[in-house]
Amino acid sequence: MSTDQATAPADGNATDKAAWQRIVAKYAHASNARALWQVANTFVPYLLLWGLMYLSLGVSWWITLPLALLAGGFLVRIFIIFHDCCHDSFFASRRANQLLGYVAGILTFTSFEDWRRSHARHHATAGDLDRRGEGISGP
Repeated sequence: MSTDQATAPADGNATDKAAWQRIVAKYAHASNARALWQVANTFVPYLLLWGLMYLSLGVSWWITLPLALLAGGFLVRIFIIFHDCCHDSFFASRRANQLLGYVAGILTFTSFEDWRRSHARHHATAGDLDRRGEGISGP
């Protein structure tokens, strides 16, 4: 097995952790080039599909339906980008993450600032069941 194909250290020993950190190091920093490519190959097709769905309504619902399913897949990708923008990890610039996060939030009907705050709380308390409050009602 090559170093690139190694799996996460199971026993947690220091040598395995160091090897794992070397493998994932190239993904630890935002790449504006990759981010812009993801914006182009996600947002553009999504908007084009909306246009095609609108035009297809005059022809047949049977054309619109598969287009809507495909657009739904792109909307999931938009939410994934939204998630990364909330972590300030999609672009190298915090301002660029905020701008795209607001746009993606509008498309996904999700408030950027509110979700960013609650999601940060989720990450801060996910392993602490006494403090984990997101999505739990009652005492």
